[in-house]
Amino acid sequence: MIIWVNGTFGAGKSSACRELTALLPGSVLYDPEPLGTALAGMLPRNLTAGITDYQDLPSWRLLVPEVAAALLAEVPGPLVVPMTLLRQEYRDEIFGALAARRIPVHHVLLHSDKTILQARIESRAADPAHPARGAETRQWALDHLAAYQEALPWLTADAETIDTAALTPRAVAEQITALVRRGTAQRPIVQTPEPTADTVAAAVLLFDEQDRVLLVDPVYKPGWEFPGGVVERGEAPTLAGVREVAEELGIVLEQAALRLLVTDWEPHTGPRQGGIRLVYDGGRLDAAAQARLRLPADELRSWRFVTLREAEDLLPPGRALRLAGALRARRQGGALALEAGVPVGEGAAEAVVEG
Repeated sequence: MIIWVNGTFGAGKSSACRELTALLPGSVLYDPEPLGTALAGMLPRNLTAGITDYQDLPSWRLLVPEVAAALLAEVPGPLVVPMTLLRQEYRDEIFGALAARRIPVHHVLLHSDKTILQARIESRAADPAHPARGAETRQWALDHLAAYQEALPWLTADAETIDTAALTPRAVAEQITALVRRGTAQRPIVQTPEPTADTVAAAVLLFDEQDRVLLVDPVYKPGWEFPGGVVERGEAPTLAGVREVAEELGIVLEQAALRLLVTDWEPHTGPRQGGIRLVYDGGRLDAAAQARLRLPADELRSWRFVTLREAEDLLPPGRALRLAGALRARRQGGALALEAGVPVGEGAAEAVVEG
């Protein structure tokens, strides 16, 4: 089990987490910050140039759940993690990877008003005995207050919040302990194991009256996605698409009504497996159908209809190319063969199989 104690500088994470480990037998303090320091020293400079926050290193976000799993193989746990995490996509990536390893996550936010946070930062910077002393650390902490304020809407929606303004570290730790024991801070995240080989996946595009396409926001990985998922062993791809839409959106489609738009080969990149990606046209959702959409809380956070231009800002590049190909095939009434999002063959226009 992970107890992720979030909050910006001055919220009291470190002191509260030290008290928390004293209250929870078998618990271990796990600070992922040294992983960032180690990576910054090992990675080539061309990969770290311009990066001022180690959380922006993809390798750091990959290592955090791996090290957590390794630690929990050695100790009974829980792991207590005092770590500021302000970008929701990083939260999704790390928490989703932990869930894939069957490690439950309790998310707690320690919060105080901006004026109190500023006063604590100033006090610590002036204390010669405090590890966060010094003008450079002070400015770093103050500069991050704006990012914290911007992240507050999603943080307070996702984490159980404790106002630390009038609490001692011990009292904060006692409140966290109570939340963990009641289970109210545990985040519901679907436990989808990472594939160990290439897969076949089926996605279904659904449209509104303006021909905008529906995207969903998963809680277990960064970025937006099409409704759909991996085709299970012995399952027809169209049936997988119908099943996934029903599970993810609460909408029942007719299997025979799906029309293939794109077959795309996705390459294996880094730790991510590739495979064949099939994209189907699932038709339009009118206002009544949209009102019936129901999302599973442990899998999806929200949905929205977007144009292709808007989707390009929400989807990874390969997926955005796949969507562009699917929309083109839909306009032309055929099916398009892609590899890594690019039409097969030099004559891309001739790659469309007329329906």
